[in-house]
Amino acid sequence: MKKPVSTPNAPQAIGPYSQAVTHNGLAYLSGQIPLDPGTGQIVDGDIEVQTGRVLENLKAVLEACGSSLDRVLKTTVYLADMNEFPRMNQVYASYFPSHPPARATVQAARLPRDVRIEIDAVADCG
Repeated sequence: MKKPVSTPNAPQAIGPYSQAVTHNGLAYLSGQIPLDPGTGQIVDGDIEVQTGRVLENLKAVLEACGSSLDRVLKTTVYLADMNEFPRMNQVYASYFPSHPPARATVQAARLPRDVRIEIDAVADCG
């Protein structure tokens, strides 16, 4: 049985979706963008700052699912500009220092609220 998960420690869903859904020991996390969970506003800064905010948001949702970054199995990174990949990748690597998850990275024509990055994830939570 699927179970929606929500936490005030990450930005609230801005549409008809859940921050995450757990099912059969897995957590499926919706894409996070660089919103400050306290203000709901996009964080100011470059791709490094925005990547850090996105990963902190994912971390908060993972914790609400009873999981953590070290239990992430797969992520998808959506970038507005693939030229920012190396800088995003440095920040991303710092959150997954050993045994990083599988990942796909794509350039998206446009992301919600015209942000530079969005990341979703699938994690073990069993």
